[in-house]
Amino acid sequence: MDFSFRIANKSFDFLIFVILSTLLTTIHASIHIYQNQLFNEVGNAYLLPGGSEGLYASLSSDDSATDGRSFIRFENITFWRTQDAADEQSEMEHSTGLIQAVIFEAADRNNIGGSAYGGQRSICCTPDLAKLEGCKQGEVIRIPSATEINWPMVLSIQFNGNDLSTQMNNAEVPIKKTGMHNLFFIACDPKLKGTVMSGKTVWKNPDGYLPGRMAPLMTFYVYMAIAYLLLSAIWFSQYMRFWEDILQLQHCIAAVIGLGLFEMILWYLDYSNFNKTGMRPVVTTAWVVTVGAIKKTLSRLLILSVSMGYGVVRPTLGGLTSKVLLIGATYFVASELLDITEHVGTINDVSGRARLFLGLPDAFLDAFLILWIFTSLSKTLEQLQAKRISVKLDIYRKFSNALAVAVIASVAWITYEIYFKATDPFNERWQSAWIITAFWDILSFALLCVICYLWAPSQSSQRYAYSEDVEEEFDDEEAQSLTRGQSNGDVSLVKQEQKNGNAGISDEEDESEEDKRE
Repeated sequence: MDFSFRIANKSFDFLIFVILSTLLTTIHASIHIYQNQLFNEVGNAYLLPGGSEGLYASLSSDDSATDGRSFIRFENITFWRTQDAADEQSEMEHSTGLIQAVIFEAADRNNIGGSAYGGQRSICCTPDLAKLEGCKQGEVIRIPSATEINWPMVLSIQFNGNDLSTQMNNAEVPIKKTGMHNLFFIACDPKLKGTVMSGKTVWKNPDGYLPGRMAPLMTFYVYMAIAYLLLSAIWFSQYMRFWEDILQLQHCIAAVIGLGLFEMILWYLDYSNFNKTGMRPVVTTAWVVTVGAIKKTLSRLLILSVSMGYGVVRPTLGGLTSKVLLIGATYFVASELLDITEHVGTINDVSGRARLFLGLPDAFLDAFLILWIFTSLSKTLEQLQAKRISVKLDIYRKFSNALAVAVIASVAWITYEIYFKATDPFNERWQSAWIITAFWDILSFALLCVICYLWAPSQSSQRYAYSEDVEEEFDDEEAQSLTRGQSNGDVSLVKQEQKNGNAGISDEEDESEEDKRE
């Protein structure tokens, strides 16, 4: 954040843009804790950002009610000025330093500050502005909102005599209008340079402490958990039914499904606890993001392994095993660091530069994996076509089509995400921001469902997994059984054994067919 505070001699609008852009990406906690935080010089004022959250209007107008209210509450806010600043004041003076807490909506950002004769905007009232606009010199310039005369809200805190510190009275500001609310502590007195602040503010929505832009995700994770539960029930019923014929590939698919369900449940519990308490315990959230990082890593390695033909065309990855494990370990570390920065560090003030630094390796590895996946998939398709293994070729063509759709959707969504953020610098569309995160979970689940459909457990999975069947051995009915299953609903990976006893198929041929593996 320090880079934004070093920008002096710029317009107030630009300063607010820089400050809020940084703030909105780093503070997501509903209980903001300040520990000896320093006021920074911005133009003709000293600022300390107190937080920024999307808050819904209170559902209840009764101040004594505990539910349905939305508010920002100040608790144990204490300011310390420098010893030199305190020594300059007389012990008998009543007011020797003013600090103001300013709360405003992003839509009312231009109602803070002003300019004289069309020049540079100032946060604090200057002698010229006092004459032109009637503001009080040495205080924050506040222009009443067109819809609410008492908004933006300004709370004043005074130093008395030569006291080194002063404490703000515990106050609670009710939220009567839905919007992106911002809090700044501002000092206009040059003598208050070097002032620090400690304490906390509590931000609450009508339904709990969860920030408005995160609240829809709690419900979303419930639906995702149900979706994973249904997928788990279908998959594991087949998994246990054909346990003796399960492939290693299908073990991996089962692990990804289980981790996906576990991750969704953990996210819901994390958000539910956050909503009730306003805090996110570091250990709990760290466990959640670790499970998520493991699941993302295994999902990518699963797709890569399938693209290489593992479990269907080739029994092992051979010499590629070490490379696959290396890229998996590297991706896990990069993903874990990024997720910890985004979620575990939300209560702390993590700079946007740190997130960019940690996000680049993750993005680079994703691009590298996509390239490797499609290269491997192309080679596998060529191998199947050369060996005239028509049914497996059909399965892999369907898989490649699904993967191509997923990549195109990803690129399109990334483009939309960039547009969404670029056109909303003050996060005024915070109520729909949750969709950005939800899309990736939906896309990942959809691709997992495709893999489950194409490689579902069946009674012939192990028998024909690595066989090099030629095209003449399959008729149209058998090909359909590999991807759509028999009449009883079973989905088959490979050719179902014919049971009609004719067409010259003998027991000896069945046994020889069983031994055909790579």
